[in-house]
Amino acid sequence: MKALILVGGFGTRLRPLTLSFPKPLVDFANKPMILHQIEALKEVGVTEVVLAINYRPEVMINFLKDFEDKLGITITCSQETEPLGTAGPLALARDKLADGSGEPFFVLNSDVISEYPFAELIEYHKRHGGEATIMVTKVDEPSKYGVVVMEEATGRVERFVEKPKIFVGNKINAGIYLLNPSVLDRIELRPTSIEKEVFPQIAADQQLYAMVLPGFWMDVGQPRDYITGLRLYLDSLRKKSAARLATGAHVVGNVLVHESAKIGEGCLIGPDVAIGPGCVVEDGVRLSRCTVMRGVRIKKHACISNSIIGWHSTVGQWARIENMTILGEDVHVCDEVYSNGGVVLPHKEIKSSILKPEIVM
Repeated sequence: MKALILVGGFGTRLRPLTLSFPKPLVDFANKPMILHQIEALKEVGVTEVVLAINYRPEVMINFLKDFEDKLGITITCSQETEPLGTAGPLALARDKLADGSGEPFFVLNSDVISEYPFAELIEYHKRHGGEATIMVTKVDEPSKYGVVVMEEATGRVERFVEKPKIFVGNKINAGIYLLNPSVLDRIELRPTSIEKEVFPQIAADQQLYAMVLPGFWMDVGQPRDYITGLRLYLDSLRKKSAARLATGAHVVGNVLVHESAKIGEGCLIGPDVAIGPGCVVEDGVRLSRCTVMRGVRIKKHACISNSIIGWHSTVGQWARIENMTILGEDVHVCDEVYSNGGVVLPHKEIKSSILKPEIVM
């Protein structure tokens, strides 16, 4: 089987992290976001993954070469010279996806984190015999999204309602699809939306089905959702393979610590924290609801909450970082500095406190 991952553009909502790496390579729970997807696809027998990309494809391919060998899976790029929306990339990669086998292929949005129930999706798709299956997830506030209206008994999709003012349902498109090769005949090579142009057409032909996603789902394409996604992911890890989470007197709730990280005495870490490879957390540090990426040093008695600390950054002694502060790569926060929601671009030294949320260029 094959899969296409829609990587797309610049990842502006996750800046300053995406100034250093394309969004799919930004770490989430100690590994690049896209790797969570590729590993799950490999598990259900996908042998080739095509990345639909229009920004810095060479960075992606060079990075993923290592994983090709480790996972035994082919990773190729389909490069857009102009942004083609969410359906155009399928037409562009037609030769790679339609190989004459007649097998359905996966299409994924690159910033979706979930339990990826791909095996159940394949089984359901074969059972209903339609042309396409989309995964849907239940949300509390459907008025913020495009809602999928479906027949509860059969799962057949009837129509889509964009940001409904009155309640029509609470299921939204989760950005995970399984499509028959015939879907490619419906798509022209031009900027097209799969959600607004292609799926409504398939639904009108009564060939589109939806499967409700079991477990958690989060689009982690922006910082606040990234932190929420981390909580949901660690929660799911607790249920499925608790042994991978850190334990000890200094740990509260779900915490993921890379085996190469060093943690000092008298720290209190958690809940919902990920500490990446090669990190050094000195004595008396307090961490909660945050991600600390590869090679970061957090000095004595610093306190970090609800924040993302980018690669190879340093947080000084007694510093306090909170309220969705995002430090880009190689940012150095001096001792006793306070950051309240600062968004700091890469390669900066912060000597004075950031008292209200702002971007530090």
